[in-house]
Amino acid sequence: MAQKRDYYEILGVSKSASEEEIKKAYRKMAIKYHPDKNPDSKESEEKFKEAAEAYEVLSNAQKKAQYDRFGHAGMGGAAGGGFGGGGMNMEDIFSNFGDIFGDESPFGSFFSGGRGGGGGRRQRKGSDLRIKLKLNLEEIANGVEKKIKVKRHVACKSCQGNGSKNGTDLKTCGTCQGSGQVKRVQQTMLGQMVTSSTCPTCSGEGKSVGAKCEACFGEGRVLEEEIIPIKIPSGVSNDMQLSMSSKGNVPPRGGIAGDLLIVIEEEEHEFLHRDGNNVIFDLYVSFVDAALGTSVEVPTITGKAKITLEAGTQGGKILRLKGKGIKELNGYTIGDQLVHVNIWTPKQLTSEESELLEKLRNSANFAPQPGKSDKGFFHKVKDMFS
Repeated sequence: MAQKRDYYEILGVSKSASEEEIKKAYRKMAIKYHPDKNPDSKESEEKFKEAAEAYEVLSNAQKKAQYDRFGHAGMGGAAGGGFGGGGMNMEDIFSNFGDIFGDESPFGSFFSGGRGGGGGRRQRKGSDLRIKLKLNLEEIANGVEKKIKVKRHVACKSCQGNGSKNGTDLKTCGTCQGSGQVKRVQQTMLGQMVTSSTCPTCSGEGKSVGAKCEACFGEGRVLEEEIIPIKIPSGVSNDMQLSMSSKGNVPPRGGIAGDLLIVIEEEEHEFLHRDGNNVIFDLYVSFVDAALGTSVEVPTITGKAKITLEAGTQGGKILRLKGKGIKELNGYTIGDQLVHVNIWTPKQLTSEESELLEKLRNSANFAPQPGKSDKGFFHKVKDMFS
C-alpha cells in the first residue's frame, strides 16, 4: 500500500498556518481539481479527495493536534478499518465542505449542498460517538484487531431514513421550496441587504412529512447495536484518540453519520512499566546471588527471557534486552526492555544468620570500594540513551 502524503504538503501550508490560511489553501486545491473542471480525470478526483481529507483533519483543532503529535497513525490511517478521513466519498465532501466557497463558488450549486441541485441546502451530519477501549501492554506493543459493540442511531430501513410512512409520504417544503433556507430582503441606507436563515417550517430539511413512519415514529432513524471491527496500530498510548469515519449517529430524517471516537485506555501491567517505547522491569536479587552470580528468568511482553547476572553485580545495574519493547507508532523501530537490578536486603535475620554476617563485616572484600565504572542510577540511564 502506498504511503500517505503529509497533509501539510498536500495543501501546501506550514504547520504554523492559521485556520484561514488552511481554508484558503483547501479552497484553491478544490477548485483546481474539481470534478466539473476535470471531467473523467481519475487523477484529479483522487487529488480532490486527498485535499478534502487533509482539510478535514487540519481544520479541526483536536484532529490537527493529534496529527501533529502522531502523524497518520494518530488518525488511524495505518490501521485501516475506516479510520480518519480516508473513508470520505464525494458526497461526504460536498456535504461537509460545500459551504467553504459560499457565493464565490465557480461551480454554482455544486458546492452549495450537493451535486444535482439542492438550492443551497447543506446535508446535516450526525453526532459523534465516543468510547473507551482498554488495551493491555501486549496489545499495545504488537497492535491488535478488536470487535466492539456500539449502540448508535442508523437510518430507518422502513422509510429509508426520511421519516414518512413507507418512505413515500414526503413533500417539498412550501415555505423554502426545498432549499432549507429562507431569504429576507431589507432596505437600508446603503441599499438592499439580503440575509438567509434556516427555514422555520421544515427546520432546514427542505421537506415536510405527511404520515409518519410507524417504525421510527417519523424520526427517520432507529437505535441499533452493531459489532464494529477495528484495527489498532502498535505503539498507541494512554488517552490517545482515534477516529472512525461515519460510524457515529445519523441525524434525524437524513444526513451523514458522525464519527466514532476511540479513546485508548492503557491497562497497568503486573510486572512491567512502560517508558515511551521501552519497558522497565525491576529485578530483585539476594545479596548472595549478586555476589556469586546466577541465572534468572524475567517476564517480557512476549513471555519470559533468561538472563545471567555476573558475580559481583552491583545494585542499580541496568541490563538491556534488545527489541523486547514496544513497536514505534507509525514506524518500524522497536523499543527495548530495561532490567533494573535491585539487591534485596533481608529485614529479619535469625541469630545464626546474624552471626555469619557479623564474621564478614570487617572482611576487606565486603567494604564498599566504588570505582569509576560504578556510576549512580541516573548516570547509567543517561548512558543507555547517549
